[in-house]
Amino acid sequence: MTTQTHANLKAYYGKVLTKSEDLQTNACCSDTGSMPLAFRQILKQIHPEVSDRFYGCGSPIPPLLEGKTVLDLGCGSGRDVYLLAKLVGEHGRVIGVDMTDEQLEVARKHVDYHRDVFGYAKANTEFKQGFIEDLLEVGIADNSVDVVVSNCVINLSPQKEKVFAEIFRVLKPGGELYFSDVFADRRIPKALQDDPLLHGECLSGAMYIEDFRRMLARLGCLDYRVISQAPVTIDNPDIEARIGMATFTSITIRAFNIASLEDLCEDYGQVATYDGGIEGLPHYFDLDDHHRLFTDKPMLVCSNTASMLAETRFGLHFKIVGDTSTHFGAFDCSPAAAKATDAPVGGACC
Repeated sequence: MTTQTHANLKAYYGKVLTKSEDLQTNACCSDTGSMPLAFRQILKQIHPEVSDRFYGCGSPIPPLLEGKTVLDLGCGSGRDVYLLAKLVGEHGRVIGVDMTDEQLEVARKHVDYHRDVFGYAKANTEFKQGFIEDLLEVGIADNSVDVVVSNCVINLSPQKEKVFAEIFRVLKPGGELYFSDVFADRRIPKALQDDPLLHGECLSGAMYIEDFRRMLARLGCLDYRVISQAPVTIDNPDIEARIGMATFTSITIRAFNIASLEDLCEDYGQVATYDGGIEGLPHYFDLDDHHRLFTDKPMLVCSNTASMLAETRFGLHFKIVGDTSTHFGAFDCSPAAAKATDAPVGGACC
């Protein structure tokens, strides 16, 4: 499985980078200020050595994780794994997969530390060395994971379609992929893709957003949702001179392992109502960047949205009225901004 690209990345993240400040651009830097306050409080409990070697571009931590099995792809030194360890609770489980020796050494060193800090009788974390393109090799079975997360790592993979195929293999029916990554507004030239520095800085491996959409469709995932997005500024004149022709965006995305989704939002007259019962979300639940469901307020939704709310772990907190027996045509599910500008939007409903 090891390619020259893998070897370059292992050297960059294992030997060239020893702390977050060693990065030469801000593409791989996480904005923790956008995290919910409760998550930021947990981060204060994470061992400093783990946090110092963290590289990420978002906050891919979804709600309602108590008791769940979560897989973190490209876990690095384990910061998100330990944050998730607190959120899944003592009876949940978090698995981190990474290929870099030096990163995993830091992560594994602090397993007992976080077990004690969280007050657990036994550790609920496990770190596996391997490639995110081949999760079977590290022992992740079919339909065994509730949630897959990843923080600015999939862009680094030279075999992205294999990564996503593995994700949907290991997810349980109704399971969720929730990840942050760097995307580009165009296909990056091959010569730049092979550049170790540009690749390691999460730029030249960035996925063209339309190729990402097509890839998921080939794998049977016809609808994904954008949670949030923010522009990536390179802030390095030398690097910008080489790859500044492209525009980069950090995007957090969710997708579900649901076979019934369609490639267009369809209207069956279905209505969803949120009960307000998800911890930390008493007033509303955001499915994506333009579906905010307020507590006790019925909301007309497309069939894909109804499935995402009813056929997943969120189902206990939503009442869905109606089925797919009567079709009323296409559902206008686009964000208000897209309606105003006729701008293209990703996914079936994003």
